[in-house]
Amino acid sequence: MHSTIPRVKTPNATVRRTSSPRKRYNTLMGYLFISPWLIGFFIFTFLPIIVSLVLAFTSYDILSSPRWVGLANFQQMWSDRRYWNAVRTTFLYVFTSVPLRLIFALAVAMLMNGAYRLVGLYRAIYYVPSLVGGSVAVAVMWRQLFGESGAINLGLSLLGVDGPNWLGNPRTVLIPIIILAVWQFGSPMLIFLAGLKQIPQELYEAASIDGAGGWRQFRSITLPMLSPVIFFNLVMQLISGFLVFTQGLIIAPGGGPLQRALFYSVYLYEKGFAQSQMGYASAMAWVLLIIIGFFTILVFKTSDNWVFYDSKEDA
Repeated sequence: MHSTIPRVKTPNATVRRTSSPRKRYNTLMGYLFISPWLIGFFIFTFLPIIVSLVLAFTSYDILSSPRWVGLANFQQMWSDRRYWNAVRTTFLYVFTSVPLRLIFALAVAMLMNGAYRLVGLYRAIYYVPSLVGGSVAVAVMWRQLFGESGAINLGLSLLGVDGPNWLGNPRTVLIPIIILAVWQFGSPMLIFLAGLKQIPQELYEAASIDGAGGWRQFRSITLPMLSPVIFFNLVMQLISGFLVFTQGLIIAPGGGPLQRALFYSVYLYEKGFAQSQMGYASAMAWVLLIIIGFFTILVFKTSDNWVFYDSKEDA
């Protein structure tokens, strides 16, 4: 005799059949809710990117139809002296202002990391410059401050120092713009402050018991534990540094004396909208994208040597 085992019906198949329409419904609703963003992204971001890529290989003056020229725009860059001047100025600005801003932001974040009186108010005050960072009003104010008869030189004269013509001297025209970038340290400061709050205080207490001083604790505890935050701030500030525009356009119009403050984005704007060479400007934009991508990848590739995560330590 063959014994038969009664089959118990499992609700899996039924659940699959009943949950599949609901899952499709939820997916459809999800796409419906994000559709305004998707439409805006495709119309105002994705399509302009594709159009600019096509225009990079054309000669286009906005008023007439684009004319295909192949790699002529990219070849023209090699002999464009103003282009290379803009590249040199932008590199000098980025590799000077970004480290100074991060160092200053970290120093202020460590000062604000204590339970001092009115510390919350101080944090808000220090963050204000970042809120108005790229505005035209701030750039105009900065230009007035560093003018030949501005408040900076007036203050130096009270100390018996003859201030230079900051914006009229090719050796000093870039200094006010770098100082402006360092002054706008609020955003990385808050990120550093959030990272400092996550460092266990037991590590500092143990280090103090072992006789480690403040500098040793900073090198052995603060920097390694804060390295992921430093990495994030470095990437974000590096990208924003290459895209500097308003400060150079307003503070040093035309690139300043001897074009020493001609930034890449400003020269791109001049080529595209002032001289109506939209094809050349599009090619410049894609070269800038490659430059930013190169340095971003470089930071990512070297991060394994100095960025430490808890998961690595647990492994």
